[in-house]
Order: sequence, then structure tokens, then C-alpha cells
Amino acid sequence: MRLFRSLTLLMTLVAPSVFADDLYQVEMILVRQNAVPAIVVRAAPEDWAAGAQPVSLNSLRTPNLNSEVEKLTASNEYSVLLHKAWQQTLGETAVKVAISDGKEQFGQYPIEGTLNLTLGRFTDVDADFWVNQFNNEGLVTTSERLKQESHTKNGQLNFLDNGHLGLLIKITSLTAPAPREAPAVVPD
Repeated sequence: MRLFRSLTLLMTLVAPSVFADDLYQVEMILVRQNAVPAIVVRAAPEDWAAGAQPVSLNSLRTPNLNSEVEKLTASNEYSVLLHKAWQQTLGETAVKVAISDGKEQFGQYPIEGTLNLTLGRFTDVDADFWVNQFNNEGLVTTSERLKQESHTKNGQLNFLDNGHLGLLIKITSLTAPAPREAPAVVPD
């Protein structure tokens, strides 16, 4: 009987972490702030995606933040460099995904980077993106870099400001029930 109680206790301690991962939609918009001079750094490293899993084609979703992209584009204050949405599981264990856009040349892309996401009360986001310039031989000559960490509130659009580059990100649960609307009339 003692073994059964110990096993039950052990299962209650382990089970929450095993079943904690839920499905989320992640949507991001990488922008350049046109009024801020670009900060050019050394070329992006060849192992820019080290330890990250690429976002699979099956997990890509239709972006929802199109009106925000239109506003950013119309303002002439920003250039939208990348707009992508996908679904993935998130939990207490960090998940690192690789995101790229444009024609690949020798393992590198015009836009490439990683998002490291950890779910908690807020979602911890560690973003590391490179905007690359290539020479005629297809080698990266210069890069702009966004390296930013943040605690983002789930379900809300968050802005990670990194000077001339910025990242708008929205992380929304696909499994949690939608919030209820407030009643039109509050009873006395």
C-alpha cells in the first residue's frame, strides 16, 4: 500500500509538467524603423540556426495581423521585412524555432533568425534575427541584427524595440477557451 501512495504522489508531481504543453499560434512582424539609421554589424554567423528546429510548412498559418501591416506600410515610418504566422506547442521547456525568408545562398537567407519561447505566466521570448546583404558570389557581406529578450503577454500584440529593427509578436492559445464578453447590463 505504501508503494501505491508513493507512486500516486510521484504521478501528481510529474503529470503537470508532462501535460503542460498547449498549442499556440505565433505571429510575428519584423520591421525596420526608417527614421533610425541602420546599425550594420559583422556578417551573420553560418550557424545562425544552431539548436533550432525550422518552422515546418505544415505548421504555417494565415496571418491575422494584416491590418497592422497595412498601417505600418502606409505610414512610411516602417518597412515591413517579414510577416509570418505558425502554430506550435509551448510549455515550461524552451522551444527554439528557426525562421527564414528569401532565397537561400550557402545556408544563409536575406532574413534569418531564431525565436526561443518559454511559456509561463507570460511567454519569455528571446529573438535573434539577421537582415543580410549578399555579394555577387552569394556570400553575406554585412548584416543588421535584432537581439532582444522580453516577457510578452499572451493574446496581446507586443513590440520588441531594438533601435532600427523591431519585432511585433502575438502569441495566442489555440486550446484555451475564448474570454467571455462583459455583460451589457450589470445587475445590481
